[in-house]
Amino acid sequence: MNQTAFSTLQIKPLMLKNLASLGYAEMTPIQAHALPLILAGKDVIAKAKTGSGKTAAFGIGLLTRLEISSTRVQALVLCPTRELADQVGKELRRLARFTDNIKILILCGGVPFAPQLGSLEHGAHMIVGTPGRLLDHLRRKSLDLTGLQTLVLDEADRMLDMGFQDEISALIAATPSRKQTLLFSATYPATIMALSASLQHAPVEVSVDEIHDEGAIDQVLYEVDPDERIAAVVRILGHHRPESALIFCNTRAECQDVAAALVERGFAALAIHGDMEQRERDQVLVRFANRSTPVLVATDVAARGLDIKELAAVINYELPRNPEIHTHRIGRTGRAGEQGLAISLVTAREARRVQAIESTLGSSITRGELSSLTAAAGKTPAPAMVTLCVEGGRKNKLRPGDILGALTGEGEIAGSEVGKIDVFDCHTYVAIARQSAARSLACLRGNRIKGRFFKVWNIDAL
Repeated sequence: MNQTAFSTLQIKPLMLKNLASLGYAEMTPIQAHALPLILAGKDVIAKAKTGSGKTAAFGIGLLTRLEISSTRVQALVLCPTRELADQVGKELRRLARFTDNIKILILCGGVPFAPQLGSLEHGAHMIVGTPGRLLDHLRRKSLDLTGLQTLVLDEADRMLDMGFQDEISALIAATPSRKQTLLFSATYPATIMALSASLQHAPVEVSVDEIHDEGAIDQVLYEVDPDERIAAVVRILGHHRPESALIFCNTRAECQDVAAALVERGFAALAIHGDMEQRERDQVLVRFANRSTPVLVATDVAARGLDIKELAAVINYELPRNPEIHTHRIGRTGRAGEQGLAISLVTAREARRVQAIESTLGSSITRGELSSLTAAAGKTPAPAMVTLCVEGGRKNKLRPGDILGALTGEGEIAGSEVGKIDVFDCHTYVAIARQSAARSLACLRGNRIKGRFFKVWNIDAL
């Protein structure tokens, strides 16, 4: 029997059937190594990056061991950002479709407290959230963790980098001493090993090879003067014209400045950083993921939770100070059998950072000459997709199928013209092929969806 088949695990037939329906053909390396240990109740410390399949690894384990008859909180997943918590929560709900009785709550800051309090009063099997908001609920006594069986720290290195040590410690103190603890981290700095030592009992360490094939990422380094970085990015984008590009900056101010400079020069670009309101952050991530905005400028923290399976290029506007962060950045491209491109801009003063990164990679990075890059003729083409926003979401019982049905039915829009449909509590975002945007907008404005009319607008036109 194939040793990477989910059927080799002791999981329920209904779960296996659901995994098949979700397209989970076989286990990824992190799943194959970690899942048997998780199902056996072992504490695990796993080195795993975004896109490795780690959410399913711990998610399948959590769901398999739940006692459905009890609505006490049995599993808690801590995430560093609201975006990642939302992504993890959505994936857990997809994995939980094999039963209608599992209740999963997402508790994050940036949203009203009252609805969360109401949901907690009715109990939950599993909670996904950020440390700050979870600690707020704990202090209000609206969250009871005394029945917890499994604690998951997802992207633990990021949580420590963001200063959540005290919040994590307070949350752990409210949990039973005897519990399973799963720690997932992209890197293994000393702080992570110390956290594991203080928290876990005889943990089994899991570390798998990177999910990239050898040679899947073309890395190029261009030396520039500090005041030439923007011009260099423009030249790179004009030459390669990637369908999607993620530009990393080290500060929030840089993010905003770089995105504004690119827009001024005719590129469709957005910035994401920690100073933005939650709804604005959601919109930015949705527009980048659905290809209506091809360029996203982000800090490392803000980019966490961004799940883009086919990211064409990563550009380091400035090298990170930690070589492992560089590896994590470039690891977002070159996935799923696609060839990736990772470009770094460096100044003469950053020679030591380059040496540290090359030492970590175990190989040298190709040096390039910016003068060899030539922009393609003509204006930068407009993105293939646009994003429409419907002022209605989960609280209005809207589902992706309702929107798709309205477009392909009354609107006579071909299904192939409709991209990602993201439903949030109060808003729904729909990606539409640019040539069909006007007809789709008219359709959604002019027809009832779930028996009522909703306000709809084109975000990209604002």
